[in-house]
Amino acid sequence: MAGQQFQYDDSGNTFFYFLTSFVGLIVIPATYYLWPRDQNAEQLRLKSLRRVHGRCLWYRLRLMKSQQSVVPTLKKAALLLGWALFIFLAYKVSTLDREYQEYNPWEVLNLDQSASVAEIKKQFRVLSLKFHPDKGGDEAMFMRITKAYKALTDEDARQIWENYGNPDGPGATRFGIALPGWIVDQKNSMLVLLVYGLAFMVILPVVVGTWWYRSIRYSGDQILINTTQLFMHFMYKTPNMNMKRLGMVLTAAFEFDPRSNKEAIIRPTDNVEVPQLIRELGSIINVKKKEPPFCYPYSLKARVLLLAQLARMDVSEDLEEDQRFVVRKCPALLQEMINVGCQLTMMANSRGGFHAPRLVSIENCMKLSQMSVQGLQEAKSPLLQLPHFEEEHLRYCISKKYKVRTLQDLVSLKDSDRRNMLRFLGEEKYDEVMGVLSSLPHITMETKLQVLDDEDSSNITAGSIVTVTVTLTRKKMCVSVYQSERKLQPLKMAATSPHQADAGKNKVKGWQNKSKVTKKAAKAKKKKLTKKKPLPQQQAKGDKPKQANGNVAGNDVAVKEEDEEASDKGSESDEGEGNKDTPSEREEESDKQSDAEMDQMGGDDEQEWKALQQSIQRRERALLETKSKVTHPVYSLYFPEEKQEWWWLYITDRRDQTLVSMPYHVCTLRDTEEVELKFPAPSKTGNYQYSVVLRSDSYMGLDQIKPLKLEVHEAKAMLDNHPQWDIPDTEEEEEPDDSDGIEESEEEEEDND
Repeated sequence: MAGQQFQYDDSGNTFFYFLTSFVGLIVIPATYYLWPRDQNAEQLRLKSLRRVHGRCLWYRLRLMKSQQSVVPTLKKAALLLGWALFIFLAYKVSTLDREYQEYNPWEVLNLDQSASVAEIKKQFRVLSLKFHPDKGGDEAMFMRITKAYKALTDEDARQIWENYGNPDGPGATRFGIALPGWIVDQKNSMLVLLVYGLAFMVILPVVVGTWWYRSIRYSGDQILINTTQLFMHFMYKTPNMNMKRLGMVLTAAFEFDPRSNKEAIIRPTDNVEVPQLIRELGSIINVKKKEPPFCYPYSLKARVLLLAQLARMDVSEDLEEDQRFVVRKCPALLQEMINVGCQLTMMANSRGGFHAPRLVSIENCMKLSQMSVQGLQEAKSPLLQLPHFEEEHLRYCISKKYKVRTLQDLVSLKDSDRRNMLRFLGEEKYDEVMGVLSSLPHITMETKLQVLDDEDSSNITAGSIVTVTVTLTRKKMCVSVYQSERKLQPLKMAATSPHQADAGKNKVKGWQNKSKVTKKAAKAKKKKLTKKKPLPQQQAKGDKPKQANGNVAGNDVAVKEEDEEASDKGSESDEGEGNKDTPSEREEESDKQSDAEMDQMGGDDEQEWKALQQSIQRRERALLETKSKVTHPVYSLYFPEEKQEWWWLYITDRRDQTLVSMPYHVCTLRDTEEVELKFPAPSKTGNYQYSVVLRSDSYMGLDQIKPLKLEVHEAKAMLDNHPQWDIPDTEEEEEPDDSDGIEESEEEEEDND
């Protein structure tokens, strides 16, 4: 019977197959992920951004890094070396001789498969005379010739060859191990054990353990777990956190501690340079604070460097490198602080027992993110984000003639007024300012309020889940946008008719009370009714007798007569209409009205069904597709890293200073983005005034607030006994009776026929 044989590769052929596969599995994916991207494409991208972002710090640092970096060259050299090894091994494998070849007796006898038995015998005689051992031939070759002759002439041997591929029958199954034989040689046993022990018992556990203990220290957003716990402690302790306190908590993060992060550095020169910066900052920084960790050296240094960044102060070269590290970490840390505030808010709303962070605390985190990116203090003008603008230039903008305080005011000015106001800039600087200004984002926000998965999506009931769909559209803040918005107003005014203009005069103002307006309207109607309409006789006489109350006596009589005539005409018209339609005509009109109502209801149902299907498809696409977070580069003169435009979108109750929906971080807004914000409706019925807030994480002065009115109705009462659940017990027994009744009715109809 056939057996099994395990043997190592003494010749080394199968080992080369294994080694080629192993190298290929490493080189091919590494080339895809690690091969440096086209440097020319990056240079072209930077060149296209030069006109707008040429003065930005991150742009200048990127140019210096691309010129000095040798990492791409080293990556290319390593990958090319790996490919050279892979190609060499593949060539080596292609030149190896095959150890196993299928047994073919026709090849042994040098015959075609169409040869006859006589030809086989003749060829065997010729070869046997040549290779017979008694005549000095090769014995092994003679045995092969004899074996091939039997396989082709003996019926039993031929059948065995056809079944098993060999005239000798089934042989032992051989399993080759793709390792050279010297590995299991007794002479090399100690060396092999030493290498195996070092690789699998020392190196592998050390690598895996190091990776594991480093990874468990960070959250999913690459923030230290200790930092998240620190933020949670202080936001729980101080729900109402002002900007000064927020800066202290931010710079106390463990990312700035050299014991927790190797990127943070404490230099010997800090003992001289940091106190000097503290004296220059003055009362902005609180040095006497003894509360840990605010009094620790790393926290104090980070706080000083952050405040120096906001004040746009010059620092030494060593501190400048540390300052860039601190500022680079601020946006991610502030985003983590916002997440912590949202978690505490949800815990307070669900469990209670402690005060949730106030809305001002979370919004201060967003403002501090803008300040750190732009390098500006909170009270500074947003105009200082533009190039060539200094503090002394602001007096030209805020003068009584122009009153420009924001970026939107500057864009909305006429070109002549803007040039006249910015005459302190030269022509080249003015063009650069306008280029930067036109690249800034201009966001339009549209909101839609509905209750999804409900019969009446527009009816908001107490406790229902409300969905606010916000559509954000980004455009460039160019002059044409604001000029087009200006032109819309005169066009709308020209389109209104004189009657519409008169109606606009009586339009209710926002600050007027509805009850007061209705009272005024009622008084106006009374005045119209009581207006004096003199009769012809009275006009001829010229004098009218007056009553004691000062009204004309004939005026009341005329008003009464007009009312009577109007009532008579109304009654006559009603009678005419009543006599005009017969009962059959009335029924036809009612049927037409009911059909029209049914068609309208059917159309509304189809629209709601289409809207529901579209919303489901949007959700499925959002789950499946992964959008890039590369949107538009932020213009920042003092931020050391290229940053993308991201936004926060949330709903607030300004009266109670609370969050209604958690802030959604919009990271994929390139042109248009649709965001769904969900929150539970209030438990009490009534009208509520909320606000949809859009805040930038990079720019100051571009935030938007849009009012959101919410009318909450009482929820429908649940039916305890719905008719659809009233299933009789004898339903199955009644079914045959119904069929019998139908058959009987059919028989009666046939009899009647």
